[in-house]
Amino acid sequence: MPNMNHTLRFMSDCIMQTPNPREIKLMLETALLTNQEALSLHEMKKLFDFELSMEILRKLLEELRQDWAGRGVELACVASGWRFQARPEYQKYLDRLNPEKPPRFSRAVMETLAIIAYKQPVTRGDIEEIRGVTVSSQVLKTLEGRGWIDVVGHRDVPGRPALFATTKKLLDDLGLRSLEELPPLEPAGADILAVPHE
Repeated sequence: MPNMNHTLRFMSDCIMQTPNPREIKLMLETALLTNQEALSLHEMKKLFDFELSMEILRKLLEELRQDWAGRGVELACVASGWRFQARPEYQKYLDRLNPEKPPRFSRAVMETLAIIAYKQPVTRGDIEEIRGVTVSSQVLKTLEGRGWIDVVGHRDVPGRPALFATTKKLLDDLGLRSLEELPPLEPAGADILAVPHE
């Protein structure tokens, strides 16, 4: 029965090439736990030498998220992809291991970041108009150095001023997937940011 042996060998090869969902989740878990940065769905698809649809990949990631529910670490979806991270309620304990104080940012840096986040894209002139004071180059360099803002173009006016917008890194650092998840502005903040663009 050579045909039967050939069929069995073919079926065995197919089974060996396509791992079961549990094995796929283990591969995803391993890649996510050992990677420093968030992984996009496209990057995770590179783990497999067989076709895995985005729908199945998302479903398996959601199952993996549920598998980790109730633990000190959670699987989170952020702007640049998926990553494991400490649950916020356990961060204070981790901070004891590394007692370095987080960087303190000046009020000017935080106000500038807020204006860019809520009104982007904006020019330096827009920021100065809203804040009512000159924006120092150091403020913008601080935000660019942190990877939180970037030049995304230039306004089509004389002088072609740079347009600033926030980056995925800022969203990742805040644990957000998109700008829509930013908290709503309180009335005083909304009034300040309501200065119209010219």
